[in-house]
Amino acid sequence: MNFDLTDEQEMVRDTFARFLDEHSSTIRVRAAHPSGFDPALWQGLGELGAFGMRVPEEFGGLGMGLLDAAVLMDEAGRTLVSGPLAETLVATRLLSQLGGDAQADVLSRAIGGETVVTVALHDIAAMPRQWVPGGLVAEAVIARRGNDIVLVSVPEAARKAEENLASTPIAEIDLGALDAAVLGSGSDALAVFAAGIEEWKLLIAAGLAGIGREALKLASAYANERMAFGQLIGTFQGISHPLADRLCEVDGAKFLVWKAIRDIYDGSDEAAAGISLALHWASKYCVDAASQALHTFGGYGLTTEYDVHLFVLRAKAWPLVFGDTDLLLDEAARRLYAGETAALPDAGDVPIDFDLGDEARQVCEEIAKLFEEKVTPEMRAKFHYSWEGYVPEVHKMLADNKLLFPGLPEELSGRNITPYAKIAAMGELEKQGYNTPGANVAAMVSMIIHKYGSDELKRDVLPKIINGEVLTSLGYSEPSCGSDVFAAQCKATPDGNGWRIDGTKMWTSGANLADYVLMLCRTNTEVPKHKGLTMFIVPLKAEGVTVQAVHTFMNERTNITFYDGVRIPDSWRLGEVDGGTKTMSAALELEHGGGFSKVMKGMIHAAEELCVEIATPAGKLIDQPHARRRLAKAVAHLWISEMMTYRAQWASVEKKPSGGFGPMAKMWSSEKFLQDSRDLLDLTAPLSLSKRTGAAALVNQCFRHAHGTTIYGGTSEVHRSMVAERYLGLPRTRG
Repeated sequence: MNFDLTDEQEMVRDTFARFLDEHSSTIRVRAAHPSGFDPALWQGLGELGAFGMRVPEEFGGLGMGLLDAAVLMDEAGRTLVSGPLAETLVATRLLSQLGGDAQADVLSRAIGGETVVTVALHDIAAMPRQWVPGGLVAEAVIARRGNDIVLVSVPEAARKAEENLASTPIAEIDLGALDAAVLGSGSDALAVFAAGIEEWKLLIAAGLAGIGREALKLASAYANERMAFGQLIGTFQGISHPLADRLCEVDGAKFLVWKAIRDIYDGSDEAAAGISLALHWASKYCVDAASQALHTFGGYGLTTEYDVHLFVLRAKAWPLVFGDTDLLLDEAARRLYAGETAALPDAGDVPIDFDLGDEARQVCEEIAKLFEEKVTPEMRAKFHYSWEGYVPEVHKMLADNKLLFPGLPEELSGRNITPYAKIAAMGELEKQGYNTPGANVAAMVSMIIHKYGSDELKRDVLPKIINGEVLTSLGYSEPSCGSDVFAAQCKATPDGNGWRIDGTKMWTSGANLADYVLMLCRTNTEVPKHKGLTMFIVPLKAEGVTVQAVHTFMNERTNITFYDGVRIPDSWRLGEVDGGTKTMSAALELEHGGGFSKVMKGMIHAAEELCVEIATPAGKLIDQPHARRRLAKAVAHLWISEMMTYRAQWASVEKKPSGGFGPMAKMWSSEKFLQDSRDLLDLTAPLSLSKRTGAAALVNQCFRHAHGTTIYGGTSEVHRSMVAERYLGLPRTRG
């Protein structure tokens, strides 16, 4: 797996970033109004080789890949580049593919920035008069004309300037009335041109992501200096949380572009739909990000003195020259569910990679084989995403095969496998339906005992956990504390050579199944709350422990546990007295960043199955555009969730700065899981109201399950604050 650009790509990015910072500053962008074109900037880009980036070397270009062009467009978006860069990148490539010797001079001048060549986005045989991106300054336009691809010469008299939303160099031109040279005819030429339009979609989406991210950066900087009511406005969750949400959406746009490019390279069936989803998503959510950024400035954002409005206008205008981009969701739906195909551009070299590797596949195959051979239908019938899905025989089977705790180091897991194989193994267990909280918590407790436990605990308790003989529960939260575990009041007081535990713990899920609970107790009331805590292992079968069920509407049992004079020896303490905060940090070693993409995928597949099954007066539900559209929207959420999780895992494994990637993946995926569970329940109603075994039961369950995912493990609000602070650099919103 790799989310890094190559050194060469980073050099290219840095080169263009420095040039654009100087030559496409907002001062220069404003100076280019009203035409929206900066000739000096254009000449400079030509000298740097920007326009020849996608042109093969034999035609005078650089022969670079689609990802390289997307990186350039990200920087172009960040700096609001004044000119039709995406269109020219596509046009020069098309000229090299179709123009031949007859158009060599036009190609050379276009690569050098001496002239502008752009593309018409719609067939001029059907729409001879249309809005052309860059049409105001282009001397030539490449267009489809029925069965031909033509190069239309556009005299200055045909290019009429008009005021427009974002002062971009668009123009409405009657291309059908102008002289045109045929570049190619027939299916091959049409496919080359169609692939160019698909490339344009990806490049515009990449540029929009750059616009959105820079707008959020401006908002963050302002929120870090603007005071209101005696505080920085960035401390207000009403400011920081919407910005965190918009950041997730902007990252989602970039990730859809990256995924589509990688899918093109891999020959994936998802590539064509991914292109449509990328531009649909970017055109909707990057302008939302810019608008939210403007809102952060309050009334100042509305004035032309502040730059943020420029980002709002460009984010909105860039894609709309294509027309209503909401229709791209319908296009994606047809490509996903109606068999529609598309000609795709060549991706070139693609260093980004979301594959976990051969060892990962081998481990997954081993797990799948175990489940196929040794897990009975009766065992599978007990599987559930909650603690109640614990099946002792399966738990022990995994332990015996050294697959119960793949995320732990070899001395605990019993196996030496690579980090990515560990990630894949945990994913395969989830795919099999047996990634239960019981195993995950047991892994965490094993790590803490291994690092901080006494010889007695390592001798008498740790082997039982590692061998799959017992479960452990977590005793962090309390009825009055919620997510603030450091406010724990459950007391541990010295008692001879040991301790006496008194108090109550809430949300001790699995306590009805476990033998032990890892407890955080108050041992000192005379110091700050986070310094007066100590961690213990407490036997749940001990005298004075009461476990009381708390049932949820998600079909998930949790517990409230009471401790009345429970006595344990000091050897069952973990770490130093009053050092519980440090002891808890051991659990972070298992943190790779996670989300709910696998259950989201299962839910979508179940909804697809129901759509095939459900008959309506208009025919099968799956054949109806509105149904396919809603499924496609859920697929976009799924793909972004997967990419966010991959990035968080990659950053953890490769020791990269994470910037809140883990909290982002968890928050985003849980919120979209909840959103889509509602929508897909609606889509497949009334059948989805049933708990009928199969797809209906799963869609029904997912609606209930999704509510909990936005709460446990830290609420979405907590994670939004983390994203705002770690990724956007906003001040803390919590005491």
